[in-house]
Amino acid sequence: MSLTDTYTLYNGAKIPQVGLGTWQLTGNEGYHSVLAALDAGYRHIDTAADYGNEKQVGQAIKDSGIPRENLFITTKLGNNDHGYEATKEAFGKSLENLGLDYVDLYLTHWPNPIMFRNNWQKNNAETWRAMEEFYDHGMAKAIGVSNFMPKHLDALLKTAKVKPMVNQIFVNPSDMQPATVEYNDDHDILTEAYSPLGTGGVFKIPELEPIARKYGKTPAQVVLRWSLQHGFLPLPKSVHEKHLKENADIFDFNLSSPDIKTINGFHGKFGLATDPDTVPW
Repeated sequence: MSLTDTYTLYNGAKIPQVGLGTWQLTGNEGYHSVLAALDAGYRHIDTAADYGNEKQVGQAIKDSGIPRENLFITTKLGNNDHGYEATKEAFGKSLENLGLDYVDLYLTHWPNPIMFRNNWQKNNAETWRAMEEFYDHGMAKAIGVSNFMPKHLDALLKTAKVKPMVNQIFVNPSDMQPATVEYNDDHDILTEAYSPLGTGGVFKIPELEPIARKYGKTPAQVVLRWSLQHGFLPLPKSVHEKHLKENADIFDFNLSSPDIKTINGFHGKFGLATDPDTVPW
């Protein structure tokens, strides 16, 4: 097993089981982190318009020399760009910034941005109509959502012709979001896990240390393995080459059922997912 192992989305698209998250990786740091990750064997890179680093990600992809067909690139719609026409314009800008003529996965970043809070259902439906066109024309090989809860997915599915293939959410031992994960599973929607290490929160849990020692791994590696064994797709990030390689070295062991149960019990240890209906973003 390796970084090139894949999950299969319901439309048949193959997506590498671990990706590099790039939130807060901007400027030269972002460029070098992505380039180092690609050099370390990562083939799945996750960015977003609102991260402000699509150009750096695109340059790193180009400079890596890796054939485009061997990469899986995700980006996301900015929160101020919901609606049919705005989504089309924003998608074009993302492709231009990335220097690509297609992405492997395009996501709606937020179900209920503050700018559209009074009419989020209609705007999501219009946004999704544009995204379905990108998918139909092969400009996005897969489409999905991020931070959507069951109520948001229910509303979207009332008008969608193409069901989301992915839902990228904050999920880790501190918040397993069981209702959303169950909804995703019931609808063949893959759960991607952003902040799989809780933005460093896992390092504040002393109970992880003996589990990590048992397997000869770090706490981060244990939690990323936990994510895979739950069927999630983790998107860890790091600016350090050492940690990039460590985060990829999670395919040579399996956690026991008792250890998984212990880790499942860390609810609330380092924060919970934010409510997309109330966050002022």
